[in-house]
Amino acid sequence: MDNNLALKVRKLVDWLALERNIVTMVLAVLIITLGEQMWSRFVPKYLEALGASTLIIGLYGSIKLLLGAFYQYPGGVISDRLGAKNALTLFSIIAIAGYILYLISWNWEIFLLGTFLVMIWSSMSQPALFSLIGEVLKKKQRAMGFSIQSILKRIPIIIAPPLGGFLIMRLGLIQGMKIGFIVSIILTIFASMFQYKFYTQKKKENIESSISLLETSKVMRKELKYLLVADILARFGSYAASQYIVLYVINVLGGSSLNFGLLVSLQMFTAILTYLPAAKMADIYGRGPFIALTFMFFSLYTLALGITNTLAIVPISFILAGLREIGEPARKALIVDLAEGPYRGRIIGLYYLIRELSGFPAPIIGSLLWYINPRYTFIFASMISFLGLVIFITNVFRKIRGTTL
Repeated sequence: MDNNLALKVRKLVDWLALERNIVTMVLAVLIITLGEQMWSRFVPKYLEALGASTLIIGLYGSIKLLLGAFYQYPGGVISDRLGAKNALTLFSIIAIAGYILYLISWNWEIFLLGTFLVMIWSSMSQPALFSLIGEVLKKKQRAMGFSIQSILKRIPIIIAPPLGGFLIMRLGLIQGMKIGFIVSIILTIFASMFQYKFYTQKKKENIESSISLLETSKVMRKELKYLLVADILARFGSYAASQYIVLYVINVLGGSSLNFGLLVSLQMFTAILTYLPAAKMADIYGRGPFIALTFMFFSLYTLALGITNTLAIVPISFILAGLREIGEPARKALIVDLAEGPYRGRIIGLYYLIRELSGFPAPIIGSLLWYINPRYTFIFASMISFLGLVIFITNVFRKIRGTTL
């Protein structure tokens, strides 16, 4: 009986792709995300309280995208050279300094300065996380590996935004946000220690360290470049709208911070429900259909927001936003599949460098449209994201449909 139980547990662990480094990674991400999500969705309102205009809030979104772009490739280089363990530990320690700046900021200028450090974790760590999954999991397990990571990353997003909204309602915006920053500092310190202790690191291959961006682009496969173009368009629309959703729900439709936090929880709960079945089917039957669905929902959720007149039907938009995640594990797995080899971290870093840099103007465009009519921001976002779906179906889906894992 004990042997049978042990065999069943082993099969479940294998089915869920729960290798030691993957478990360590997702738990560290969960811990850090739990702190960040208490306050990150309310940053536009916090900046408003610190004296920032709508244009400055749009600039904040663009700065995040710009940093998210430029940090990706160095993150890949550091990951290739130091390995995931050392790289991820380093990035989380630097993020702590950013949270401290957030805590002591008395104006929006200081807050923006802290963003330069906070983004180290969220952006530089991405190539390291992708490389780790590509290194320790087989192709047929990678979508599931990303799915488990996404589920555990989003569980805090169900819990933390309502908690942050509650703190803001009880203590006021400034004090509620500062408590969130303190929680982030404490949890990230713990996550840094946890990562350093439990990651196991393979010996790194000796590779040419002076490979340039241009040389990296030459070793990037054509199918990955097509996927990148589609991804850029889908995300450009999302970036144009994302900074203004909280303002739309609270300022335009009359919701509270707690209402918004609960809507975010609904979005994440919807996403979590899709992950495991979609990831397993993507690993078995192919990535393409699920990636196409993700791009479709990118367009639909902003369209739904743009035509919404009352708070009562806003949950439909957030459910559609949650359904965007149905193909995210498949998309990330496909990126790793197409970035095999010793330069995997650099290739993934270059992919996200180009994607995020291309999206840099989007929040500014969103802010200009917001001044004309808030609904225009979301209609524009939907149209641009729909182009990404068209590009993917016509240029990528056919090329990967016949591939096997």
